[in-house]
Amino acid sequence: MADAPVPFEVHESGGYLHGTRADLRVGDLLEPGRRSNYGAGRAAGYVYVTQTLDAATWGAELAAGDGPGRIYLVEPTGDLEDDPNVTNQRFPGNPTRSYRTREPVRVVGEIVDWVGHPPEQLAAMRAHLDDLARQGVEAIED
Repeated sequence: MADAPVPFEVHESGGYLHGTRADLRVGDLLEPGRRSNYGAGRAAGYVYVTQTLDAATWGAELAAGDGPGRIYLVEPTGDLEDDPNVTNQRFPGNPTRSYRTREPVRVVGEIVDWVGHPPEQLAAMRAHLDDLARQGVEAIED
């Protein structure tokens, strides 16, 4: 069994990951313009990816929807830029290896043996996001 994710540790594949609750298949494209999993749920202008299992796990755990969290290996079809939602705002530099793109990303695989964050850590993060929502702060500035 896999261990809980380690912050800032690049996934052993070295590839890009995307955490969500969407049920996808190899070859599917994730494209900007779909409903965001976060904040008010408006149309997302970007697709977000990371190279750390920790960040992808947060994505899978916190995504909107009722299905199970999923983490996909993805391949960008265009240029990536640092995700300004975390780069230099929450962490100096980009230790979460978080990026975004206006181009589609293609699903090339799924990580099925990941382990989520401890329940108390997940509850604290959800409480923090709920507090931000009450303050009218969008979780993602797109």
